[in-house]
Amino acid sequence: MSLFWRIFALNAAVLGTATALLLWAPVTVSVPVVLTEAIILLGGLAVLLAANAALLRWGLAPLDRLTRLMTTVDLLRPGQRLPARGGAEVADLIRTFNAMLERLEQERATSSARVLLAQEAERRRIAQELHDEVGQSLTAVLLALKRAADEAEEPLRGELSQVQEITRESLDEVRRLVRRLRPGVLDDLGLVSALTSLTHDFATHTGLRVQRRFAADLPALEPETELVLYRVAQESLTNAARHADAERVVVALQHTDDAVVLAVTDDGRGMKAAREGAGIRGMRERALLIGAALDISPVCAPRTGTQIRLAAPVLRKQS
Repeated sequence: MSLFWRIFALNAAVLGTATALLLWAPVTVSVPVVLTEAIILLGGLAVLLAANAALLRWGLAPLDRLTRLMTTVDLLRPGQRLPARGGAEVADLIRTFNAMLERLEQERATSSARVLLAQEAERRRIAQELHDEVGQSLTAVLLALKRAADEAEEPLRGELSQVQEITRESLDEVRRLVRRLRPGVLDDLGLVSALTSLTHDFATHTGLRVQRRFAADLPALEPETELVLYRVAQESLTNAARHADAERVVVALQHTDDAVVLAVTDDGRGMKAAREGAGIRGMRERALLIGAALDISPVCAPRTGTQIRLAAPVLRKQS
C-alpha cells in the first residue's frame, strides 16, 4: 500500500468511527447547544484527534527513523543502515537512501585515500628536501664553525662555540622534523622499530612515562597498514601530550585471529566533549583507507583517561 492510501485509510477509519458514534450513540444536539452536550462533543473530538495522531505516528514511524538517521549519519562511521520496512513507497525510499549512503561512503573513502596519499607524498618530498638541503647546509656551517673556533683566540673562540652549539641543536631539530614527516625507520626496520623510536622520542621531549607492550608474534603487514598504524599512534601520543594532561601512556600492539590491534591508553582527563577535533577525524579517515575500525572510549582505572583503539585487518595469504 502506498503512503498516500495508507494515510487515507487511517483518516477514513477515524472518520468512520466518528460517524458510527453519531449514528448509533444516544446523543442529541439541541439548538441552542446546552453545556453537557458541548462537553460531550468536545470530549469526543479530543478522543478522535488523539486516535488520529496515534495512528498517523504509527503510520509515519519509518519516515521518523529515516529522518533521525539522516541527522546523525557520519560517513567516517560506515555501515549505518535502516531495514527497509513499511509500505511500498516508504521501503523504496529507505532502500534508495541506503544505496545513496553506500555510494557516498565509497566516494568518501576514495577521495580520502587520494588526499592522504597526496599528503604522504608531500611529507616525503618535504622531508627529503629538509634532509638534503637544510640538513646538509647546517652540517657544512657546523664544520666551518668548528674550524673557525679551532683557529680563533679567546673570547671569540667561546662565542663561536656557543654559535656552534646552537647550530647543532638546530640540526637535531631538523632531523627530528624529518623523522616526524617521514620515519625512515618504518621503511627500513618495520612497524615495531618505528613505534619504539616514536615512543622513545615522545618520552624524551614531553617527559611523560611511556610503556610499550608489543606482541612478539605480529604478522607481516602491508606498507599502507603499517603507515596508518604509525600515524594513528603518532596522533594519539600528540593528543595525550597536548590535551589530556596525562602522566603515563601505554602503547600496545597485539595480534588477534584476523587483525592487528593498536591501543594507546592514557591516564589523563578523559573525554569531556562529544565533538571530535581535526586530529580524531584525520585518524578516522586513515582507518577507512585500510578498512580498519577505530574506537575511542574512556577508561576509569586507575585514573580517568582515554583509549584509542585501532583494529587493522590482516590480509591472509591464499594457499
